[in-house]
Amino acid sequence: MRVVVQKVAEASVSVAGETIGEIGKGFLLLVGIGKEDSQEDVAYVARKVSNLRVFEDEDGKMNRSLKDVEGAVLSISQFTLFADTKKGNRPSFTGAAAPDAGETLYQAFNELLRAEGFSVASGRFGAHMEVRLNNDGPVTILIDSKNK
Repeated sequence: MRVVVQKVAEASVSVAGETIGEIGKGFLLLVGIGKEDSQEDVAYVARKVSNLRVFEDEDGKMNRSLKDVEGAVLSISQFTLFADTKKGNRPSFTGAAAPDAGETLYQAFNELLRAEGFSVASGRFGAHMEVRLNNDGPVTILIDSKNK
């Protein structure tokens, strides 16, 4: 499982011109599920996201978590995080989970974040989405469950 975490001042996602999810301060998460990922991977990454300390404290140091700042989450499914570009110029996505398995684990990930008390907005799995964000910092971090 791979998740790109972007600290944002605000973010939103639209499908066919309609905004279906938006947040203020928090994390925009681009969530990729691999074909060998499990519930254990989902739980690991959810814990990392929940406790990631990238928000400034009173001294200006990145020392506060999403919980500490009462931030929200916008979670976007992103199978292209498993693109393989080793051969040629057209990426292969054979490392990504099949749609049914990917959606199941993606939804489980979002539910784990909700269980932690976060407000979680999301895109639409498998849809063409337009994502807008106001990156704060910028702070962008990759979490990969295979690097535990």
